[in-house]
Amino acid sequence: MDVTEVPTDQGSKSKMKKKSMKAKTKVKNTEVKEESSAAENQADPTTSFPATFSVSEIKNKQRRHLMFMKLKQEKRKQKLQLKKKRRKEREALGDKAPPKEVPKTIENQRVFDETTVDPEDEEVAFDEGTDEFSAYFNGLTNPKVLITTSDRPRGRTVRFCEQLASVIPNAHVYYRRGLALKRIIPQCVARDFTYMMVINQDRLMPNGLVLCHLPDGPTAHFKVSSVRLRKEIKRRGKEPTEHYPEVILNNFTTRLGHSIGRLFAALFPQNPQFVGRQVATFHNQRDFIFFRFHRYIFKNEKKVGIQELGPRFTLKLRSLQKGTFDSKYGEYEWVLKRHEMDACRRKFQL
Repeated sequence: MDVTEVPTDQGSKSKMKKKSMKAKTKVKNTEVKEESSAAENQADPTTSFPATFSVSEIKNKQRRHLMFMKLKQEKRKQKLQLKKKRRKEREALGDKAPPKEVPKTIENQRVFDETTVDPEDEEVAFDEGTDEFSAYFNGLTNPKVLITTSDRPRGRTVRFCEQLASVIPNAHVYYRRGLALKRIIPQCVARDFTYMMVINQDRLMPNGLVLCHLPDGPTAHFKVSSVRLRKEIKRRGKEPTEHYPEVILNNFTTRLGHSIGRLFAALFPQNPQFVGRQVATFHNQRDFIFFRFHRYIFKNEKKVGIQELGPRFTLKLRSLQKGTFDSKYGEYEWVLKRHEMDACRRKFQL
């Protein structure tokens, strides 16, 4: 009779293997902790990294993060030391100190545009005397604005239109009621309106603005973003008065920007009433047009206080069309092509 022996030490062997694996992991963890603590202990603000040093070459994630923070801290300290040194040199030299360096920004590194407008150019003066806005700038017409919306506007869009009407003098809000714009334009011309402004909405938020100059155009289409109504502005002033505001147009330098600036200028009367102390500002920066509406007060001969009245919003030009609004057969002077025009960050259209 054969008898098979059953080994009794298999369970003990498996337990020993598990213990050895745990011991190895503990050793690895202690090694990593020792390396990190050593890196922390070696952190000295006077140490400097070689020029060819790259943090990305470090394989350990924890150590790479520590070295990156150390490198960042060292660069910050070097920058502060250089700043203090320049300040001491400037104080020592006094009036003979060299002028401060102008920091590089996207605006002052802008790519030169051939269409930049020269105010003394005869061609520009001729265009201004014969374009669609010449009657307004010659004082032959007074602005009268119709503000309407897309179909079925909701509360926020309606309030935005009402607040725009309080900013623009002689502006009237009418609800569209399903009428096509091609039918509205002849009625506006018959009633001596010089502008038709259409506020579009998406998801109950105003997101587009069509500005059509009557009776001969042009028509501009803008994207609207960052809309803030009066109640959403902190430390706002009282409701605006009916005085004609002053208009400020900033950084509309190219031929396209010049025509857009004249389009905005013709919205307001040419004779501002300075008693109201109200200012409407269209500020162009990197092809984004920021609108603000303020009231100012002179505190003394040197200080002026301003108070925002609202609303505020941002515009981005999408297209400029010749003549009045015509989505099918209209001739476009300029259309935004994002992938072509936005390839260079230092080139602007306005």
